[in-house]
Amino acid sequence: MDKKIGEYSFIVGVVIAVVLGLFAAQIKEPISSVLVSLLVVLGLVVGFLNVVGKETKDFLMVGIILLLAAYVGGAAELARVMYVGKYLAAIFNNIMAFVLPAIIVVGLKDIMKMAKV
Repeated sequence: MDKKIGEYSFIVGVVIAVVLGLFAAQIKEPISSVLVSLLVVLGLVVGFLNVVGKETKDFLMVGIILLLAAYVGGAAELARVMYVGKYLAAIFNNIMAFVLPAIIVVGLKDIMKMAKV
């Protein structure tokens, strides 16, 4: 059952990130903050329940690559794309708000697992 909750949390998180990015200009501030907070909570749920075993290393590697791309200028560069750039940048930032907590949780779980050895 925990695996299903994690899978559903991942799907809902990605959908919210995309919808929030597409309609960022129309969504007012209190609701936008609540939705981004929901993304963070869903990211935590995914980190605790969905990423286990062999997929841990792959998840951490892909997550770190995404974070590096965001840091180096992924969202800032996307915003410069004509017509759709601001939407792409908003989607990318929302996905980062969703993935970052999951990466932190999975990383901490992996460190704790290694420390027990």
